[in-house]
Amino acid sequence: MRRALAVLLALLLASPGAFAKSKEEERLADCTRILGEVLNIPDGIPQDLLDKAECVLVLPVKKGGFIVGVRVGKGAAVCRTGEKFNGPWSPPAMYELSGGSVGFQIGGESTDFILLVMNPGGVKKLLASKFTLGVDASVAGGPKGRTSEAATDAQLGAEILTYSRTKGLFAGVSLEGSPVSQDSEANKKIYGKPIEARALLLDAAEPAPPAGKALVDLLNQRTPQNKSGN
Repeated sequence: MRRALAVLLALLLASPGAFAKSKEEERLADCTRILGEVLNIPDGIPQDLLDKAECVLVLPVKKGGFIVGVRVGKGAAVCRTGEKFNGPWSPPAMYELSGGSVGFQIGGESTDFILLVMNPGGVKKLLASKFTLGVDASVAGGPKGRTSEAATDAQLGAEILTYSRTKGLFAGVSLEGSPVSQDSEANKKIYGKPIEARALLLDAAEPAPPAGKALVDLLNQRTPQNKSGN
């Protein structure tokens, strides 16, 4: 017994990070936690809008998350699979959000962003290596409440609806001018090889990694069927 403990201690000392989660695994865990909390807000994202979303992006911006003066959110996207987005939710693909628009002007506070991609046009923009909200894809702050009855025509016609949560406050927020890009390096680390977001989000070419399975399971539980009619 003592020898086994000594061997285990030696292994831990030789490679202290061997049992630690990678940054990418922590990102996926954060995305699952944040989305679960947001979906449990009583007057949060309307269920009927969630049921019509083709993809969901969760992008946490941690306190002090600046790169050369620009705040960067690092998270993941998940889409409904199938030619008409009527299949189960895909394995996650890693994404980044950056910019200086409304949501990034909240001092040094941590901010969580949830983006709903509402139609195939929005999915096409998402699959580009990089696109800008409000420039390449139409975007609007999402409505809140149990249903989307109070949503404006602009909101209902947008390709992407955006929400933010800061200090427990949840609201639809405009992110116009903020670039969104695929994080290819993070995908490589999660899946162990280079892989494009399209292969993950549309074709489910790889199974969800253990760190991302909870995120996929959450969406399959909370909105198992696409009701968009696209």
